[in-house]
Amino acid sequence: MLKRFLLNMLSSFVGAWIALALFILSVVLLLVGLAGNMAISAGKGVEQVKSRSILTITLDGPIEEREAPFEPDLSIILNGRLDAPQTLDVICQSIREAAKNDDIVAIYLKCGSPSASPATLNAIREELIGFRKTTDGKKKILAYGDGFSQGCYFVASAADSIFMNPAGEMGLQGLSSSNFYMKGLLDRLGVQFQVVKVGTYKSAVEPYILENMSEPARAQMDTLLGTMWGYIRSQISESRKGLTASAIDSLVSQDYIAFSKAESAVKAGLVDSLVYEREMNRRLAAIAGREEKKLNFVSPATLVAGGQWASAYSSKRQIAVLYACGEIADGNSNQINYENLVPVIVKLADDDNVKGLVLRVNSPGGSVYGSTQIGEALDYFQSKGKPLAVSMGDYAASGGYWISADADRIFADPLTVTGSIGIFGLLPNFKGTLDKLGVNVATVSTNPGAAFPSGFRPLDETQLAVMQKYVDRGYDDFTSRVAKGRKMKKEKVLSIAEGRVWSAITAQRIGLVDSLGGLRDAVEWTAAKAGVRDNYDVAAYPQVEPTVWNLIRLGAMTMAELKDAVDARDEDRLKIYLMRRILSRKPVQARMQEFRIDI
Repeated sequence: MLKRFLLNMLSSFVGAWIALALFILSVVLLLVGLAGNMAISAGKGVEQVKSRSILTITLDGPIEEREAPFEPDLSIILNGRLDAPQTLDVICQSIREAAKNDDIVAIYLKCGSPSASPATLNAIREELIGFRKTTDGKKKILAYGDGFSQGCYFVASAADSIFMNPAGEMGLQGLSSSNFYMKGLLDRLGVQFQVVKVGTYKSAVEPYILENMSEPARAQMDTLLGTMWGYIRSQISESRKGLTASAIDSLVSQDYIAFSKAESAVKAGLVDSLVYEREMNRRLAAIAGREEKKLNFVSPATLVAGGQWASAYSSKRQIAVLYACGEIADGNSNQINYENLVPVIVKLADDDNVKGLVLRVNSPGGSVYGSTQIGEALDYFQSKGKPLAVSMGDYAASGGYWISADADRIFADPLTVTGSIGIFGLLPNFKGTLDKLGVNVATVSTNPGAAFPSGFRPLDETQLAVMQKYVDRGYDDFTSRVAKGRKMKKEKVLSIAEGRVWSAITAQRIGLVDSLGGLRDAVEWTAAKAGVRDNYDVAAYPQVEPTVWNLIRLGAMTMAELKDAVDARDEDRLKIYLMRRILSRKPVQARMQEFRIDI
C-alpha cells in the first residue's frame, strides 16, 4: 500500500515536471517562430548602407543609456511587446559615423514623442550640431513632425530645416515637474514614517510624510527648472536665427503657441514650412539625387553595425568606459549593484591594458553602503596611477555624486541634475496597518535594541537620537569625501550641500563639476591624461551579452501607470506598489527625490 502511494506520488511529480517542461518548450518554440518570421520578413528588405543613403533617426519612445540584457517576462511575450528601446550610445555613434561616411548624404529626423530626460536629448542635439560643423553644410539635416513635443523640437531645432504637418501642433510650453505626495493614502493604509535626515533641501522623504511640497523643495525646483529652461531657450534661439530667447518666452507664456494653429509656428520662425509627410520624400530625393522610390534609408543600428563604438576589449591601449546607471542598490538588482560593479572596477585597475577609466554615471543615488563600496573601489583604481574621469548623464545626484566626487575630472551635460549631497533615514511603521487587519505583534527581547528598528512600532526618543547620530555620521563621511575630491574646504561643501540639487550649469560655477561636455569629451580628456591621446581604443563595461530576451521589455510599474492607478482608485494595485517600493530599500539612503522633468 505504501509502495503504491509512493509510486503514485512520484508519477504525479514526474507528470507535473513534464508538463512544465513542455510549457517552457512551447514558449521557446513560440519565440523561435516569432524570431524566424521576423527574420524572414526582414530579409525581404534588409537595410544596407549604399551610395547616397540617408540616416533616419526616429525620435519616439524610450531612449536608454545603452543596451542592457532583459530578464524574461511571459506576460510581455504573450502581449507581443518585442520592440527593443533605442539607446543613446548608438544614436550618437551613428551621427558621428554619418559625418565621415561618404555614403551618407543627409540625416532625416522623424519627430514623435521621445521618452527621455533633458540631458539625453541635449546629448543628441550636440551631436547634430557637431555633424553640421564637421560637414560644413555639405550634408543636411531635415526634421519633420506630425506635431512636435517640446523635447523633440529642442533636438530638431539643430536641423537645417524643420517641417511640420499642416494639422500639427508645436508643443512648446516651458518646463514642469510633478510628484505624488502620498501621506493621505499612507494614513488610510495605516502606514507611518519617522524621518531622520541631514539637509534642509533633502526632499526625498517628503512624499511619504507631507501632503504637499515644502517651501525649500519648491525653491530648489524653481531654481533648477529656471536654469534648465534658460539653457534650452537660448539654444533654440541660437539655432533658429532671428528668434530671440525673450520671443520664445512670449510665444510660450502669452501666445500659448502649443494651442495655436500650425501657421503660427511658421510665422514665429519655429518651423520653416508646413507639409504632409509624403512631401518629405521629394525633398530628400532632391538632396540624395535619386528618384523617390529609390531612396535608401538606414537606421542608426544599421549604420553602426559591425563597428560598435567601445568594443575594443583586446586592445592594449584601452580607455575603459564603465556605466553606472540606475538606482544604487544592495545585493541582487537590475540597476547599480555594487556586488557586480566593484569586481569590474578592481579588474580594470589591475589590467595593464587599461590606461584610464571614464565612469558614466546616470543615477539618482540610493544605498549609502553600496555607494561607499563603489567609491572605495574607484579609490583603488586611482591608487594604480591611472586617470579617472566622470561623465554625468541625466542624473548624478546624492549617491550618484558620492561615487563621482573623487574623480580627477568631472564632466556633465549642461542639463544634468547633480548634487543632492545629503543622507536620510526613512523608517516605516506598519502598526496602524496591522491594527486595521486585526494583527498584533508580540516581541520578547534580551536588550532594548534587539528588535530595533522593527517596523511594527514607532521609535522612541532614544532610538530616534541613535538613528540621527547614525545619519549625521554618514553625512560627515559624504561631505568629507566631496571636500577631498573637489579640493574644497569643508565649510564650502557644507554651504552647497544640504541635500540641494543643482543643474550642471550652476554646479560648474560652485565647483561640483569641472567641465560642461559629453561622454566623448571625458574619454578624450582621459586619453590625454593617460598619455595615449593619439593612439587609444575604447571599451565599454560591464560587457553586455545580448540574448533573445533583449527583445522583451520589463513590466515594471511606471510613474504614468501609477497615475492611472490613482485616477482609477485602484487601491489594491497602489498598496502592492507602495509596499514593494518601501520594503525593497534599506532605511538609510543617499538618494535624491524622485521626479520627472516634463520636456
